[in-house]
Amino acid sequence: ALIARGWGVSLVSRCLRVSRAQLHVILRRTDDWKDGRRSRHSDDTDVLLRIHHVIGELPTYGYRRVWALLRRQAELDGMPAINAKRVYRIMRQNALLLERKTAVPPSKRAHTGKVAVKESNQRWCSDGFEFRCDNGEKLRVTFALDCCDREALHWAVTTGGFDSETVQDVMLGAVERRFGNELPASPVEWLTDNGSCYRANETRQFARMLGLEPKNTAVRSPESNGIAESFVKTIKRDYISIMPKPDGLTAAKNLAEAFEHYNEWHPHSA
Repeated sequence: ALIARGWGVSLVSRCLRVSRAQLHVILRRTDDWKDGRRSRHSDDTDVLLRIHHVIGELPTYGYRRVWALLRRQAELDGMPAINAKRVYRIMRQNALLLERKTAVPPSKRAHTGKVAVKESNQRWCSDGFEFRCDNGEKLRVTFALDCCDREALHWAVTTGGFDSETVQDVMLGAVERRFGNELPASPVEWLTDNGSCYRANETRQFARMLGLEPKNTAVRSPESNGIAESFVKTIKRDYISIMPKPDGLTAAKNLAEAFEHYNEWHPHSA
């Protein structure tokens, strides 16, 4: 507009701090010119079908996890990757986004440590949780995770309590999964809370026999075992909340499939 009124291109360029080349491009545009960035209309039908396929199996997944699975599948099929913003836009337009979680007030206790490690088999963590079946039967699960790759190394489910024998079974299963019939060449940290099943002398002695070094978190500091605590939320939200669990036997079978799916397909930050 300024140039059309007789202002020089160089003067306008200096005042507006715009390159003269860009001004020349603007001056030579035709009357029917359109901004291609805003007039681009892509067909989202195929992407929407793939999104429905993902959330049909796991309806608790938000757009970030849906995007991660779509990206993984695109890499396997040799297709171009889908942009995360496009996945968000499509899910928003089709009312597929999850409801926002209510804000949780931050803890007054600062946690400055770091639970995750850079390499596998340096630190393992363990914890337990429980859930009820439809018939009222209560199952208790004990598990072990690698603090680097987040793999669920071993787990055990029982209708009894959290006892030392169950923890020892999980320890042995984790060592066999990672090292076979051998023992670790260097001690692996075994990070747990202060539950009696973990602090029992039998548990700690058995851990050292397997090449594990027991480590306990500070009292009333769940953040110190944050990877295990996060896993409990994930397994309950994405699997237990939607899987059939009419009785303990059926729930245990479906839980085995849930752990396998978590190890093979569940996207996470590791």
